[in-house]
Amino acid sequence: MVDPEVHERITARRAELDELEEQLVKQLSEVQAERDEPAVAARVWQRMSEQLADERATAGSPVVQVANRAVRLVPDRVSGVAESALPTD
Repeated sequence: MVDPEVHERITARRAELDELEEQLVKQLSEVQAERDEPAVAARVWQRMSEQLADERATAGSPVVQVANRAVRLVPDRVSGVAESALPTD
């Protein structure tokens, strides 16, 4: 038969370890959630960057009809084109 004092010490230690386990499980869960945040943020940033790039590629100044021709109100900016390429008016 187990000594009652030894049994009490074992039970108390087991309760301490159970409490410590709960704390560690909670802490691990918090660490995992925090660790995942940068990965999620990076995926969101990547998607938004791709969407913005697509929008910029397809966007331009509005097109209007002038003398039955489609003309951009402001010509798209292209490297190597001088300001003199713009109409005088």
